[in-house]
Amino acid sequence: MVDGMGGEPESSDSLRTFGAVVQALREHAGLSREEFGERVGLSKHTVASIEQGRRMPDPRFGERAEGALGNTGALTRAERHLARQPGLATWFRQWARLEATAITLCTYECRLIPGLLQTEAYARQLFDDELPPLSDEQIEAQWVARAERQRLLRERPNTEFSFILEEHLFLRHTGGVDVTRELIDHVLEISALRNIEIQIMPVMRESHAGLHGPMQLLESPDNKWFAYIEGPECGQFISDPKVVGILQRRYARMRAQALSPEDSVSLLRQLRGDV
Repeated sequence: MVDGMGGEPESSDSLRTFGAVVQALREHAGLSREEFGERVGLSKHTVASIEQGRRMPDPRFGERAEGALGNTGALTRAERHLARQPGLATWFRQWARLEATAITLCTYECRLIPGLLQTEAYARQLFDDELPPLSDEQIEAQWVARAERQRLLRERPNTEFSFILEEHLFLRHTGGVDVTRELIDHVLEISALRNIEIQIMPVMRESHAGLHGPMQLLESPDNKWFAYIEGPECGQFISDPKVVGILQRRYARMRAQALSPEDSVSLLRQLRGDV
Protein backbone atom coordinates (compact mmCIF):
# COMPACT_ATOMS: atom_id res chain seq x y z
CA MET A 1 0.00 0.00 0.00
CA VAL A 2 1.46 3.37 -1.01
CA ASP A 3 1.12 6.45 1.20
CA GLY A 4 -1.21 4.29 3.22
CA MET A 5 -2.19 3.62 6.78
CA GLY A 6 -0.84 1.17 9.31
CA GLY A 7 0.03 0.59 12.92
CA GLU A 8 3.19 1.14 14.89
CA PRO A 9 6.03 -1.18 13.90
CA GLU A 10 6.81 -4.23 15.97
CA SER A 11 9.89 -3.98 18.17
CA SER A 12 13.08 -5.78 17.18
CA ASP A 13 16.08 -7.11 19.07
CA SER A 14 18.28 -4.33 17.73
CA LEU A 15 15.77 -1.63 18.74
CA ARG A 16 15.49 -3.06 22.26
CA THR A 17 19.27 -3.37 22.57
CA PHE A 18 19.82 0.15 21.31
CA GLY A 19 17.20 1.44 23.74
CA ALA A 20 18.86 -0.35 26.64
CA VAL A 21 22.20 1.27 25.76
CA VAL A 22 20.56 4.70 25.64
CA GLN A 23 18.97 4.11 29.04
CA ALA A 24 22.23 2.87 30.58
CA LEU A 25 24.21 5.86 29.30
CA ARG A 26 21.50 8.27 30.43
CA GLU A 27 21.38 6.83 33.91
CA HIS A 28 25.19 6.78 34.11
CA ALA A 29 25.13 10.50 33.23
CA GLY A 30 22.68 11.06 36.09
CA LEU A 31 19.92 12.41 33.84
CA SER A 32 16.21 11.78 34.12
CA ARG A 33 14.28 11.08 30.92
CA GLU A 34 12.88 14.59 31.05
CA GLU A 35 16.33 16.19 31.49
CA PHE A 36 17.82 14.09 28.71
CA GLY A 37 14.84 14.86 26.48
CA GLU A 38 15.37 18.60 26.93
CA ARG A 39 18.96 18.23 25.72
CA VAL A 40 18.07 16.26 22.60
CA GLY A 41 14.79 18.02 21.76
CA LEU A 42 12.42 15.16 22.64
CA SER A 43 9.67 14.66 25.20
CA LYS A 44 10.23 12.28 28.10
CA HIS A 45 7.58 10.01 26.58
CA THR A 46 9.49 9.76 23.29
CA VAL A 47 12.69 9.04 25.20
CA ALA A 48 10.85 6.24 27.03
CA SER A 49 9.61 4.77 23.73
CA ILE A 50 13.16 4.73 22.34
CA GLU A 51 14.60 3.16 25.49
CA GLN A 52 11.91 0.47 25.47
CA GLY A 53 12.59 -0.39 21.83
CA ARG A 54 9.16 0.74 20.65
CA ARG A 55 10.25 3.68 18.51
CA MET A 56 12.83 4.10 15.77
CA PRO A 57 15.00 7.14 16.59
CA ASP A 58 15.19 9.88 13.98
CA PRO A 59 18.33 10.06 11.78
CA ARG A 60 20.03 12.72 13.94
CA PHE A 61 19.21 11.23 17.34
CA GLY A 62 22.54 9.46 17.83
CA GLU A 63 24.50 12.60 17.06
CA ARG A 64 22.44 14.74 19.46
CA ALA A 65 22.45 12.09 22.18
CA GLU A 66 26.24 11.68 22.05
CA GLY A 67 26.69 15.32 23.05
CA ALA A 68 24.45 14.82 26.06
CA LEU A 69 25.88 11.47 27.16
CA GLY A 70 29.64 11.88 27.04
CA ASN A 71 30.55 11.51 23.34
CA THR A 72 31.51 7.85 23.69
CA GLY A 73 30.66 7.12 20.04
CA ALA A 74 28.69 4.04 21.12
CA LEU A 75 25.31 5.36 20.03
CA THR A 76 26.31 6.59 16.58
CA ARG A 77 27.99 3.24 15.88
CA ALA A 78 25.08 1.20 17.22
CA GLU A 79 22.54 3.30 15.31
CA ARG A 80 23.88 2.02 11.99
CA HIS A 81 22.79 -1.51 12.84
CA LEU A 82 19.19 -0.86 13.81
CA ALA A 83 16.82 -3.30 12.08
CA ARG A 84 13.55 -1.89 10.89
CA GLN A 85 10.43 -4.00 11.14
CA PRO A 86 7.61 -3.55 8.62
CA GLY A 87 5.55 -0.52 9.57
CA LEU A 88 4.75 1.56 6.56
CA ALA A 89 2.79 4.30 8.23
CA THR A 90 5.48 4.93 10.82
CA TRP A 91 8.32 5.08 8.32
CA PHE A 92 6.33 7.24 5.97
CA ARG A 93 5.41 9.68 8.73
CA GLN A 94 9.13 10.05 9.46
CA TRP A 95 9.81 10.58 5.76
CA ALA A 96 6.96 13.09 5.45
CA ARG A 97 8.43 15.19 8.27
CA LEU A 98 11.74 15.45 6.41
CA GLU A 99 9.92 15.96 3.12
CA ALA A 100 8.25 19.10 4.52
CA THR A 101 11.61 20.89 4.86
CA ALA A 102 13.63 19.22 2.08
CA ILE A 103 15.55 21.38 -0.39
CA THR A 104 15.67 18.59 -2.99
CA LEU A 105 13.17 15.77 -3.48
CA CYS A 106 13.56 13.04 -6.12
CA THR A 107 10.96 10.35 -6.86
CA TYR A 108 11.02 7.38 -9.23
CA GLU A 109 7.77 5.42 -9.53
CA CYS A 110 6.85 2.43 -11.69
CA ARG A 111 3.64 1.21 -9.98
CA LEU A 112 1.37 4.23 -9.78
CA ILE A 113 1.43 8.01 -9.95
CA PRO A 114 3.20 9.38 -6.82
CA GLY A 115 0.93 10.84 -4.14
CA LEU A 116 2.28 14.36 -4.68
CA LEU A 117 1.04 14.30 -8.29
CA GLN A 118 -2.28 12.48 -7.92
CA THR A 119 -5.65 14.03 -8.66
CA GLU A 120 -8.47 13.41 -6.23
CA ALA A 121 -10.29 11.12 -8.69
CA TYR A 122 -7.16 9.05 -9.31
CA ALA A 123 -6.39 8.78 -5.59
CA ARG A 124 -9.95 7.74 -4.76
CA GLN A 125 -9.75 4.97 -7.34
CA LEU A 126 -6.65 3.67 -5.56
CA PHE A 127 -8.46 3.84 -2.23
CA ASP A 128 -11.45 1.99 -3.71
CA ASP A 129 -9.11 -0.79 -4.90
CA GLU A 130 -7.54 -1.37 -1.48
CA LEU A 131 -7.81 -4.82 0.10
CA PRO A 132 -9.04 -5.24 2.74
CA PRO A 133 -11.55 -2.53 1.82
CA LEU A 134 -11.29 0.88 3.45
CA SER A 135 -14.22 2.55 5.20
CA ASP A 136 -15.58 5.87 3.95
CA GLU A 137 -13.96 7.56 6.96
CA GLN A 138 -10.57 6.04 6.15
CA ILE A 139 -10.82 7.10 2.52
CA GLU A 140 -11.66 10.67 3.48
CA ALA A 141 -8.82 10.79 6.00
CA GLN A 142 -6.32 9.48 3.46
CA TRP A 143 -7.36 11.96 0.80
CA VAL A 144 -7.22 14.90 3.21
CA ALA A 145 -3.70 13.89 4.26
CA ARG A 146 -2.59 13.46 0.65
CA ALA A 147 -4.02 16.80 -0.44
CA GLU A 148 -2.22 18.46 2.46
CA ARG A 149 1.08 16.94 1.33
CA GLN A 150 0.53 18.18 -2.21
CA ARG A 151 0.68 21.78 -0.98
CA LEU A 152 4.46 21.29 -0.83
CA LEU A 153 4.67 21.61 -4.61
CA ARG A 154 3.36 25.18 -4.59
CA GLU A 155 4.32 26.37 -1.12
CA ARG A 156 8.01 25.50 -1.37
CA PRO A 157 9.18 27.27 -4.56
CA ASN A 158 12.84 26.99 -3.51
CA THR A 159 12.66 23.21 -3.24
CA GLU A 160 13.75 21.29 -6.34
CA PHE A 161 11.37 18.45 -7.20
CA SER A 162 12.31 15.74 -9.69
CA PHE A 163 9.95 12.98 -10.80
CA ILE A 164 10.69 10.05 -13.12
CA LEU A 165 7.48 8.25 -14.11
CA GLU A 166 7.03 5.18 -16.25
CA GLU A 167 5.01 5.76 -19.41
CA HIS A 168 2.81 2.74 -18.69
CA LEU A 169 1.36 4.50 -15.63
CA PHE A 170 -0.65 6.67 -18.02
CA LEU A 171 -1.40 3.87 -20.49
CA ARG A 172 -3.13 1.80 -17.81
CA HIS A 173 -6.08 4.27 -17.63
CA THR A 174 -6.55 3.75 -13.88
CA GLY A 175 -10.06 4.96 -13.01
CA GLY A 176 -11.12 5.19 -16.64
CA VAL A 177 -10.64 7.55 -19.56
CA ASP A 178 -11.94 10.71 -17.89
CA VAL A 179 -9.77 10.20 -14.82
CA THR A 180 -6.73 9.65 -17.04
CA ARG A 181 -7.37 12.80 -19.08
CA GLU A 182 -7.69 14.86 -15.90
CA LEU A 183 -4.55 13.24 -14.50
CA ILE A 184 -2.46 14.06 -17.57
CA ASP A 185 -3.74 17.65 -17.60
CA HIS A 186 -2.81 17.95 -13.93
CA VAL A 187 0.71 16.55 -14.43
CA LEU A 188 1.24 18.90 -17.38
CA GLU A 189 0.14 21.84 -15.24
CA ILE A 190 2.50 20.85 -12.43
CA SER A 191 5.39 20.36 -14.86
CA ALA A 192 5.15 24.02 -15.85
CA LEU A 193 6.28 25.14 -12.37
CA ARG A 194 9.91 26.24 -12.52
CA ASN A 195 11.02 24.17 -9.53
CA ILE A 196 9.49 20.90 -10.79
CA GLU A 197 11.01 18.57 -13.37
CA ILE A 198 8.99 15.64 -14.66
CA GLN A 199 10.53 13.02 -16.93
CA ILE A 200 8.86 10.04 -18.55
CA MET A 201 10.64 6.72 -18.88
CA PRO A 202 9.43 5.28 -22.20
CA VAL A 203 7.96 1.79 -22.39
CA MET A 204 10.56 0.73 -24.96
CA ARG A 205 13.92 1.01 -23.18
CA GLU A 206 16.77 -1.45 -23.75
CA SER A 207 18.68 -0.35 -20.63
CA HIS A 208 16.99 0.67 -17.37
CA ALA A 209 18.71 1.47 -14.05
CA GLY A 210 15.45 1.40 -12.10
CA LEU A 211 14.58 -2.28 -12.27
CA HIS A 212 15.10 -2.62 -8.50
CA GLY A 213 11.86 -0.70 -8.02
CA PRO A 214 10.54 2.65 -6.79
CA MET A 215 12.65 5.01 -4.69
CA GLN A 216 12.59 8.43 -3.14
CA LEU A 217 15.57 10.61 -2.25
CA LEU A 218 15.72 13.90 -0.42
CA GLU A 219 18.28 16.47 0.66
CA SER A 220 17.75 18.15 4.01
CA PRO A 221 18.48 21.83 4.75
CA ASP A 222 21.83 20.79 6.28
CA ASN A 223 22.69 18.99 3.01
CA LYS A 224 22.26 15.44 4.27
CA TRP A 225 20.66 12.89 1.95
CA PHE A 226 18.10 10.25 2.93
CA ALA A 227 16.12 7.65 1.00
CA TYR A 228 12.83 5.81 1.28
CA ILE A 229 11.91 2.62 -0.52
CA GLU A 230 8.63 0.77 -0.37
CA GLY A 231 7.17 -2.64 -1.07
CA PRO A 232 3.87 -4.42 -0.40
CA GLU A 233 2.78 -3.57 3.16
CA CYS A 234 6.25 -2.38 4.19
CA GLY A 235 8.52 0.61 3.87
CA GLN A 236 12.12 1.39 4.77
CA PHE A 237 13.68 4.70 5.73
CA ILE A 238 17.39 4.77 4.84
CA SER A 239 20.03 7.06 6.33
CA ASP A 240 23.15 4.95 5.70
CA PRO A 241 25.30 7.16 3.39
CA LYS A 242 26.63 4.14 1.48
CA VAL A 243 23.17 2.83 0.61
CA VAL A 244 21.85 6.31 -0.13
CA GLY A 245 24.83 6.87 -2.42
CA ILE A 246 23.99 3.73 -4.42
CA LEU A 247 20.40 4.90 -4.88
CA GLN A 248 21.61 8.35 -5.93
CA ARG A 249 23.75 6.80 -8.66
CA ARG A 250 20.82 4.74 -9.91
CA TYR A 251 18.58 7.80 -9.96
CA ALA A 252 21.20 9.82 -11.86
CA ARG A 253 21.45 7.08 -14.47
CA MET A 254 17.66 7.00 -14.85
CA ARG A 255 17.55 10.77 -15.39
CA ALA A 256 19.90 10.25 -18.31
CA GLN A 257 17.86 7.31 -19.65
CA ALA A 258 14.42 8.95 -19.39
CA LEU A 259 13.05 11.44 -21.89
CA SER A 260 14.08 15.05 -21.36
CA PRO A 261 11.53 17.28 -19.58
CA GLU A 262 10.63 18.88 -22.91
CA ASP A 263 10.20 15.54 -24.71
CA SER A 264 8.26 14.24 -21.72
CA VAL A 265 5.76 17.10 -22.06
CA SER A 266 5.39 16.30 -25.75
CA LEU A 267 4.73 12.64 -25.00
CA LEU A 268 2.16 13.49 -22.32
CA ARG A 269 0.33 15.75 -24.77
CA GLN A 270 0.35 12.94 -27.31
CA LEU A 271 -1.01 10.50 -24.73
CA ARG A 272 -3.68 13.02 -23.80
CA GLY A 273 -4.80 13.19 -27.39
CA ASP A 274 -4.85 9.40 -27.71
CA VAL A 275 -7.08 8.82 -24.69
